[in-house]
Amino acid sequence: MEYNAKFGPSAQTPDQRRFVLLRLLDAIPSLRTRATPYARQLYNRYVEGEMSWHEVRQALNMQS
Repeated sequence: MEYNAKFGPSAQTPDQRRFVLLRLLDAIPSLRTRATPYARQLYNRYVEGEMSWHEVRQALNMQS
């Protein structure tokens, strides 16, 4: 597996990104409770490696 600087050292695979996302959702409950279908779609794109967490946050901020 080649290192991708778009993701942190602990988030290089989909499983690792899923774990990071779950930790974020546990740490910041409003990410889960206020998650729209659009936000959930972005979360899935993060897990799949299509977007970085920074890109997810930017997209959510633009929507607000």
